[in-house]
Amino acid sequence: MGTDGRLSGSLIVGPRRHEEGVRRLLASFEAVPPGEPVRLAKKTSNLFRPRASSSSPGLDTTGLTRVVSVDPDARTADVQGMCTYEDLVDATLPYGLMPYVVPQLKTITLGGAVTGLGIESSSFRLGLPHESVLEMDVLTGTGEIVTARPDGTDRERELFRGFPNSYGSLGYAVRLRIALEPVERYVELRHVRFDSPAALTDGLGRISESGSYDEEEVDFLDGVVFSADESYLTLGRRTDEPGPVSDYTGVRDKQAIYYRSIQHGGPAGSVARDRLTIRDYLWRWDTDWFWCSRAFGVQNPGIRRWWPQQLLRSSAYWKIIGLDHRYDLGNRIGALKGEGPRERVVQDVEVTIDRTEEFLEWFLREVPIEPLWICPLRLRESTPAPGVGGGPGSDRPWPLYPLAPETTYVNIGFWSSAPIEPGMTEGAWNRRIEQEVSRLGGHKSLYSEVFYSREEFDQLYGGEQAALLKTRFDPRGRFATLYDKAVGAR
Repeated sequence: MGTDGRLSGSLIVGPRRHEEGVRRLLASFEAVPPGEPVRLAKKTSNLFRPRASSSSPGLDTTGLTRVVSVDPDARTADVQGMCTYEDLVDATLPYGLMPYVVPQLKTITLGGAVTGLGIESSSFRLGLPHESVLEMDVLTGTGEIVTARPDGTDRERELFRGFPNSYGSLGYAVRLRIALEPVERYVELRHVRFDSPAALTDGLGRISESGSYDEEEVDFLDGVVFSADESYLTLGRRTDEPGPVSDYTGVRDKQAIYYRSIQHGGPAGSVARDRLTIRDYLWRWDTDWFWCSRAFGVQNPGIRRWWPQQLLRSSAYWKIIGLDHRYDLGNRIGALKGEGPRERVVQDVEVTIDRTEEFLEWFLREVPIEPLWICPLRLRESTPAPGVGGGPGSDRPWPLYPLAPETTYVNIGFWSSAPIEPGMTEGAWNRRIEQEVSRLGGHKSLYSEVFYSREEFDQLYGGEQAALLKTRFDPRGRFATLYDKAVGAR
């Protein structure tokens, strides 16, 4: 199979260079003085919550950013923990293979997606990224590297199950062996219009269960809610059939913006079709960071015309966000325009599909943010390993983010800001959303601001199990706890 990505050979380092990178990592761990916090020495991050500064040296991961090997016969890849999905995809596509789930932004790392959870349009049939992991080497707080396996010793199985959603509180993935699935060269898209949250949710449920729509197979499924009476599900089908393709990367047409291509003026149930290469499909959201590039003026045709094509990507916008975090640029610029302060509301939440309509109606009525991204997911695994994930008889196989098997969830993402009104407390908008999600029995991802009390946080994110894992894999507390990381900005 051909690919429009880079040659995979330059991205594959082999076992010897991988071991060199591991040795540098271990040496940097030993160099951190006892009692000092241990964290990665990263120049970039996909976290939206602030982090406390630290003067201690970070872990050296410079030798752990590539693919170790690809086995096209077994359909597996050994991948270093700090390898970005952009590099991982470019290493596997030449073999006609891709990771089961490819998160939307190019700079997300495989280790980050597993320890912090990721999701994409294949999640309704293939679950979350950690469910495609076959084994992983994890640097724990004791300074040893443990190979975690689902069928290993009790200790190895416990770490394998406890690592997802641990956000570095138990350690860092050094190498992950993941399963891959075959792909075709193109993805045919159908954008189906809906006129209410009820109709959208009903369609989402039926397609998630059947894997088809109007007698066409659906391999990828996500959607966008623009308003209460305008929303779309995008259904993707893999194909090798030749034909013209659209481009939303800025190479051929700088003014083409993917999320705007979804909208069409037909009645409810009408369908607009499109077609992308598999690589462009995987990164369809990255060019404009979904729709967040509009905050930087990049969707203005005049500005976009002069914006360098190589900077039409999420990593460029992250640098601007970093400046905003440091200098509060958004509110400063808003003040010059006579606007009041705003609260950043950047979250992904999950509710079961039977509560999705209720959440969407509440959000559209109460929160002045649009559009919303929606993405269904179901865990691939129906039963936990014995004695893991909350004890015998538990129906939650991943204890730090306890989703129920055989249940369809819907991820709803919203990434913007809302006006701070007189008398509002800190984080008022985010707190309201947290309360509503909890009322509906849902969860939210921990990559952004979190305001839960300690008691509620423990109820939602495996508190007792998290504490037990901490004592076993980081007994001296070299890494911050999950609560301290998520709520305490550690």
